[in-house]
Amino acid sequence: MKKLFILIAVAIVSISCEDVVEIELNEDTPKVVIDAKLTRDLATNESQVYVRITTTAPFFGTTIPTVSNAIVTITDASGTSELTHTSNGVYTANISVEDNETYTLEINYNGQVYTASEVLNTVPPLEFVEQRNDGGFSGEDIELKAFFTDPAGVENYYFFEGLSEAGNVYDTFYDEFFDGNEIFGFYLVEDIEPNDEVTFFLSGVDQQFYNFMFTLLQQSSEDGGGPFETQPATVRGNIVNTTNPDNYPLGYFRVSEISTLSYTVQ
Repeated sequence: MKKLFILIAVAIVSISCEDVVEIELNEDTPKVVIDAKLTRDLATNESQVYVRITTTAPFFGTTIPTVSNAIVTITDASGTSELTHTSNGVYTANISVEDNETYTLEINYNGQVYTASEVLNTVPPLEFVEQRNDGGFSGEDIELKAFFTDPAGVENYYFFEGLSEAGNVYDTFYDEFFDGNEIFGFYLVEDIEPNDEVTFFLSGVDQQFYNFMFTLLQQSSEDGGGPFETQPATVRGNIVNTTNPDNYPLGYFRVSEISTLSYTVQ
């Protein structure tokens, strides 16, 4: 009788383990996410406008919701330009980015007004790339260093990107300890091979963006993701909600001069 009771108990437990448990999650109101930048190419002097607007997704969401019906404008001394939505939440326009000019981004969406103002942050040119084939912990990895010379006597902040199909590297620099000297951005990914193309970007940024991106990079290195993936903690940017300050957006608006250098791995 005792053995029969044990068998029945085990059967009940086994059956109960197959039940589907549905967990109800409290979904917060989605936040607006704004990735906005005005850039000017150092070599060609050509300007580019890029504003992408999305919203945060539910915990189990598989896609990022995009915003296509916002009113987006950028205002400078010459007037106000309204941006046009192209696709995938991206808005653009033809705007010439000039020195010593203040640019104000304004986004009107869902009864809320988001705004930020920035000036152009200039950048020195990327000069050359140095390659080593005995890098990394194994002593057999390819390491690349993209060099530039920091202007002396000026407080500078930089955002560095090394992009290729093998992998991307991001970094930030503040010239407190290398003012006026030659410095480099470091690129090392496991799968880089000879004949791969790597494109380096060096952007001039301000202190607030440096702090913003530095924090994102710290979080992404701890979390194992990249700086443009969902972060474990909220990092505030420079865009404010003038309608309801407590309902702040995520993201950043920057105005940067950019130096670009392409390199073929040897």
